[in-house]
Amino acid sequence: MNVLFANRQRALSISPRRVERLVQAFLQWKQVSCDEVSIHFVEKEEICRLHDDFFDDPTPTDCISFPIDHPKDSQEDYSVLGEVFVCPEVGIEYASSKKKDPYTEISLYVIHGLLHLLGFDDQEEKERMIMQGEENSAMEYLKENKVLLHE
Repeated sequence: MNVLFANRQRALSISPRRVERLVQAFLQWKQVSCDEVSIHFVEKEEICRLHDDFFDDPTPTDCISFPIDHPKDSQEDYSVLGEVFVCPEVGIEYASSKKKDPYTEISLYVIHGLLHLLGFDDQEEKERMIMQGEENSAMEYLKENKVLLHE
């Protein structure tokens, strides 16, 4: 599986190799098969623009996901799971206010975005509770296997 990495921000040093390991470990754990997924780390200005363009909300947000293909069932077609845009600056601000590690927070945003690509939603309270349970389980698994984005 190809994990495409784009880094268009300077708020936090992020290793492409660690991003690849995080994404691959998570998708293996979820037993999801795909050929490609893209993870973009962007400045606050870019996440605000995307948020406004696609969701009519110009405020900063932690991550935005764009699903492309469903996880593939067969090996015949090349499948692109989708793209996740993460704003480390938002994560740093939140982590600082809660006395949390920013790398753990950014790892959570990547997982949150990937869950959206897999069809999970968080618009309704019931959906949000399910998604938070998935996030908590995933983060516990990824911490145990030491594949978070820590430098």
